[in-house]
Amino acid sequence: MTLPTWLTLLRILLIPLLITLYYLPMPYGHVVVTLLFALAAITDWFDGYLARRFNQISPFGAFLDPVADKLIVAVALVLLVGHYASPWLAVPAAIIIGREITISALREWMAQLGAQAHVTVSHIGKVKTTAQMTALLMLLYEQPLWGLPVVHLGYIALYIATLLTLLSMMMYLRAAWPLLLPTKKKTL
Repeated sequence: MTLPTWLTLLRILLIPLLITLYYLPMPYGHVVVTLLFALAAITDWFDGYLARRFNQISPFGAFLDPVADKLIVAVALVLLVGHYASPWLAVPAAIIIGREITISALREWMAQLGAQAHVTVSHIGKVKTTAQMTALLMLLYEQPLWGLPVVHLGYIALYIATLLTLLSMMMYLRAAWPLLLPTKKKTL
């Protein structure tokens, strides 16, 4: 077990705490939950950096990291959809979660074919993740900050993240498309 893998596990272990604190009626609860989610987002960046920098990339860590990312994002989206109860949040949340399920299934299927190189993480995926994390931080915080309408900015960031989500999904599907099509049998 490497330090990057421990950081990834920490991100998963923070999920029950995030859910519990989200529902506890406490002063400044939105600040605590936002800081906890920020900690999780930072560990997402930091574990990858450490794994590459110190050559501590492991098969378990490579498996667990995207799982932790998808779990924390999905949980935050579900909490927010429940809180805001709005189609303006539910639709992007469904698109983001649906994309993650689709791409995970595609990666698994491509790996079975030995063609996982066709569906590797792209630069657009990293930008999408940054936009998602930014949007979720703003929506979790919920209160105006320095006169800025944080929730409105969070919705804008979420819609940007959703567009990037759709774009990255199309890129993955386009890369995999030749393998998804049925092969034609040659006739004599």
